[in-house]
Amino acid sequence: MNISQIFGLRVRHFRKLKALSQDELADLCGLHRTYIGSVERGERNITLLNAEKIAVSLNEPLIYFFMDNRDNNGK
Repeated sequence: MNISQIFGLRVRHFRKLKALSQDELADLCGLHRTYIGSVERGERNITLLNAEKIAVSLNEPLIYFFMDNRDNNGK
């Protein structure tokens, strides 16, 4: 799994945890819904500025979006 995919999975995790739709998150951070969808699927190599917008909108530290929850065996 690459860093874009990890980041995207974490965006989806925090968005769902806060019961937000992609549209609602997009509105909060000033980005387009299709952009958020492609980020969540790991299809975008987003800028740090947009990563920060998403993290701030979800009220989570940016570093949390780069953490992979898998154990050392890759599970």
